[in-house]
Amino acid sequence: MPLDTGDQAPDFDLPGAGGGAVRLADLAGRKAVLYFYPKDDTSGCTLEAQEFNTLREAFAAADTIVIGVSPDSVKSHDKFRAKYDLAFPLASDETKAMLEAYGVWVEKSMYGRKYMGVERTTMLLDRTGGIVRIWRKVKVPGHAKEVLAAAQAQA
Repeated sequence: MPLDTGDQAPDFDLPGAGGGAVRLADLAGRKAVLYFYPKDDTSGCTLEAQEFNTLREAFAAADTIVIGVSPDSVKSHDKFRAKYDLAFPLASDETKAMLEAYGVWVEKSMYGRKYMGVERTTMLLDRTGGIVRIWRKVKVPGHAKEVLAAAQAQA
């Protein structure tokens, strides 16, 4: 059953770019944006990362941390962050356990071929880890600004 607003975010503990870990427990007391994307250094994913990165100071002013999550390796994330000077955490879920728990690892179809992949999704969490907003099948242009407005409106 997919997650919905009002649900508690499932726990996670993932390796992060630059070493260290990205954990749900570490977000306690802060708002968080979890944005799930298919692949480092592809056109849509790069644009999405750049838009969130451009707004990082505004998210910080709203006491909101932004975290990108994909099934790419930590090494891939490190290269992606360095190439585009990304200043927020990227979490690596190579096992896809978190992606599945959040309902974003789904069957997709392209040119009639079915395959499993990440459905571009963003979730806004409140200070207690509750899901207050979900954007599914995200269209990238302008999305980060919409998420920022929701974070600013959230107490």
